[in-house]
Amino acid sequence: MAKFSNPINTARAVPFEIVAHKHSTPFFPSNPPPSTLAAPRLRCVAGSRSPASDPSSLPHLSAGTPPLVGLPLMEEASAGKYARELDVAVRVVQMACSLCQRVQSGLLGRSREQIRSKDDDSPVTVADWGVQAVVSWLLSECSGSENASIVAEEDADALSRRDATNLLESVTAMVNECLSEAPNYGLRRPLKPLEAHEILNAIHSCNSTGGSKGRFWVLDPVDGTLGFVRGDQYAVALALIEDGEVVLGVLGCPNYPTRKEWLNYHQRYYRLVTSLSPPSSGSWHKGCVMYALKGSGEAWVQPLVHDFGNFDWQSSARMIRVSSITDPAFATFCEPVEKANSSHSFTAGLAHSVGLRKQPLRVYSMVKYAAIARGDAEIFMKFARAGYKEKIWDHAAGSVIIQEAGGVVTDAGGRPLDFSKGIYLEGLDRGIIACSGPLLHEKIIKAVDDSWDSSNL
Repeated sequence: MAKFSNPINTARAVPFEIVAHKHSTPFFPSNPPPSTLAAPRLRCVAGSRSPASDPSSLPHLSAGTPPLVGLPLMEEASAGKYARELDVAVRVVQMACSLCQRVQSGLLGRSREQIRSKDDDSPVTVADWGVQAVVSWLLSECSGSENASIVAEEDADALSRRDATNLLESVTAMVNECLSEAPNYGLRRPLKPLEAHEILNAIHSCNSTGGSKGRFWVLDPVDGTLGFVRGDQYAVALALIEDGEVVLGVLGCPNYPTRKEWLNYHQRYYRLVTSLSPPSSGSWHKGCVMYALKGSGEAWVQPLVHDFGNFDWQSSARMIRVSSITDPAFATFCEPVEKANSSHSFTAGLAHSVGLRKQPLRVYSMVKYAAIARGDAEIFMKFARAGYKEKIWDHAAGSVIIQEAGGVVTDAGGRPLDFSKGIYLEGLDRGIIACSGPLLHEKIIKAVDDSWDSSNL
């Protein structure tokens, strides 16, 4: 499997730039120049720093040695089977994060017109539908097929109703605004704005049911929608599965703070503090995208393009590793915020039995996986109540990132998560345990075995 070279210290690092500055051209020009019409799906500026505003200088990507703008430089001879897919996925998730940031900013302190409830009473927003449409359209464009095979959480039924006209208009406007900025991320934008029916089709086309054969993408457009509407943590999760195995994962966490202490606080406090004492201009203080290729033994993090505009992708990415803490007394464990999603009382008992002394870090979404991968926490435990079935989009991206960062992710019986049975993690033994290393993992597994019969789960 491919190995990344160090993005900071390598002497061979090739400077890359985003192909366009933010808002450097009007949205969807009526007469785009020929060079724009003929632009490749993925574009970059390699070698010496050429002006990003000159599309004629942008080379086509070679299938053999793809210039990975969004990733640390990979050795040309060992770029790996999924190198291009990972590069596309990172760019796409970066774009999705920018859409989410706009929507969340608009939701805070305003009416809830852009929020609906699903059949299970969980919320769904303009961002959920918008991200799914954007990712679906971009992956189909980059794969050269009419519809990429995607397993995704949302459907467009609520948007298709007659009483949802205003909501559909909001989604359409948000999707087109996001896609118009695709060149900022080295991706191709539509030649004209998408119509509402095209956006509905893009959402509807994410109808793969997964399985053990073939290749398909897994998308959770806004993981942790409740945290999203409350102005707190959430994630955009995208993974690629082939023949039942997760082969790459990308996790966008727009509100993830660079200082782990801030994970303990609601984002509203973070916004208040940073408004009173703003971070220095151009500093990376929150928001990131994490990613990994299965078997590489490496995981990486980079800041959000939306927050930085034009920056050097190469020097901004850095490798992440799980924590080296093995003593439970010093370990931090994560669990879901909502009690409906996990038994807090059972995890509290487990924490006490293995010697965990810190208060649990309760965080929305797959940000819990991100915290372990980056070394900000050591343990994630989730034990759902009877009748609840875990979905693959809630775990695929995060699990492979933790594993490549050096951690362990299994069910409570110590078995790897099985992503080959459709949209659910079928055959899951009691719950899910993710740890920074095998020593902590073994202690948690033993504690589960010792106390499960009295758990009433």
